[in-house]
Amino acid sequence: MLNENIKAIRTSKGLSQQELAVKLNVVRQTISKWEQGISVPDSDLLISLSEALETPVSTLLGETVMASDVDTLKAISAKLEVINLQLAQRKTTRRRILHWLLLSLCAVTAAIFAFLSALNSPYLGWDYSDPETAVIGVAFHGLEWLFVRAAPIILIAAIVGIFLTRKKG
Repeated sequence: MLNENIKAIRTSKGLSQQELAVKLNVVRQTISKWEQGISVPDSDLLISLSEALETPVSTLLGETVMASDVDTLKAISAKLEVINLQLAQRKTTRRRILHWLLLSLCAVTAAIFAFLSALNSPYLGWDYSDPETAVIGVAFHGLEWLFVRAAPIILIAAIVGIFLTRKKG
């Protein structure tokens, strides 16, 4: 809701993301992240944003609140805390998914390596006088050669990724 309100009010005021960023002394990407819902402004920036857009903070947050300033700040703080918790949960979920995908990549790489080892390059004993057999043998050899060269790099990158995405704490 906050992200949609920021974008709608900014565009209704005829401001570009860059122009708003200059008014707030932030980079344009910060405005973009707010409008995409990737991050939210902290309470000080939210107040500066409301001043730059000449819009009450309550309107930015999606409701009109008739309360004292202290209550308004508490409500804003509570809403920002909820938004930050939701963003943290989304980030944790993405990290977990990436972690399991990397573990799966390691398992698949190991399984393919075991399969190729068990086959023991059967194409080496084939009769290559038949053109179709020659093409299939060369293709199989090419795939095996590529996999043997790429597998260690894939495996190392996946293991590094697993360590970087592991649960901390």
